[in-house]
Amino acid sequence: MKSTKRRLIAGVILLLIMGGAGVVLNVLSPSLVYANSDSKAASVDKSIVSSNTDFAVKLLRELQREQGGKNIFISPLSVSIALAMTYDGANSSTRQAMANVLGFTGMSDQTVNTGFSQLIESLLSVDKDVSLNIGDSVWIRSDFALGVKQNFTATLSKYFRSEVYTKPFDASTVNEVNSWVDKATNGKISKLIDQIDSSNVMFIINAIYFKGGWVDKFDPYLTHPADFTTAYGSTVSVDMMSRDGSYSYYGDDQVQIARLPYGRDKIAMYVFLPAEGNSLESFTSSLTGDKLNAYFGKLTDTELVVGLPKLKLEYGKVDLKDALTSLGMGVAFDLNSANLSRISNVSPGNNLYIAFVDHKAVVEVNEQGTEAAAATNVGISITAMPVRTTFVVNRPYMFVIRDDRSGAILFSGLITDPTIRASP
Repeated sequence: MKSTKRRLIAGVILLLIMGGAGVVLNVLSPSLVYANSDSKAASVDKSIVSSNTDFAVKLLRELQREQGGKNIFISPLSVSIALAMTYDGANSSTRQAMANVLGFTGMSDQTVNTGFSQLIESLLSVDKDVSLNIGDSVWIRSDFALGVKQNFTATLSKYFRSEVYTKPFDASTVNEVNSWVDKATNGKISKLIDQIDSSNVMFIINAIYFKGGWVDKFDPYLTHPADFTTAYGSTVSVDMMSRDGSYSYYGDDQVQIARLPYGRDKIAMYVFLPAEGNSLESFTSSLTGDKLNAYFGKLTDTELVVGLPKLKLEYGKVDLKDALTSLGMGVAFDLNSANLSRISNVSPGNNLYIAFVDHKAVVEVNEQGTEAAAATNVGISITAMPVRTTFVVNRPYMFVIRDDRSGAILFSGLITDPTIRASP
């Protein structure tokens, strides 16, 4: 009997490793699959999760500084994974600058790569009622492929499950890249690149797709028009979803926070509503990763009357180059100073550098749950070569979607006007 049970568990793990999470959930008891997934989540290196959380807050704040009162929606995890893959090719001052921004300082390659591998593994089969897919790929220009170091691509394949493609980088490649992103995001992002510059020699791409149903769904018949005061002080009418029940909640004179869980209550949306008279910008300006984690620990069960605007937003395409430069990663974008020599040795007079970090994301929040997707493309170029507490979200707010098992922030947003469907 024990031998049979061990073989069954081993089979589950093997199917998970082979990417058959959905098959496992359909064929075997979800409890076995969940136990394996939760065990992996508990083993994720906390230093990687902490670094990702810090980076998520810093990037969100920097984009807010750049874009003022506009809606912002990103997947910090997507950006972190794409840059972590690029980090495997960085050297010297470029590597140190990336480590400082991403929070990898003092960590070995093994720690970083294993940490991300654990995190990606842990998100598989998190919930039969939550679709969560993570895809990674590397696209290499044909005439540059022979010079790419095998150790670099092998590392990305091993730890990030990255697919590696060698392509001519012509119009057909544009279509193939967009097709890959479209499939990886379940059709939510159909176009990530418009054209390929003659200096581009590599794309390092991450894509994330998420769809989760609320544990407690909102009744569509209770959704009603309501006023929402924007960051600019004007009033717009929104479709306000409403329900009451027991939720994890925290409130003080600065902010109200409510946790709205999905599926089997392991992944949740946390909505941060600054107090009246305290702007969203003021709240986020002093926010840090440690403060964010502290907030997560303060929530307690409370009977709430919840009002949440329906939301449908497309955010993109945004080049994160300026934001990452402001955070201290500028050397990686410098044509002459960037050092990506662990990707490839180039001939004297040539140099590899990061040309852009394009990010695109979409989100829809309705009575049933949330659907979100994001894609990040790191473009590598070469030089010289082609009682009841009321919680009504009626003013600008921040939200994050978090895996509560590992603590990883999957998505985050700053919503100043939920009626705007495209930003920036």
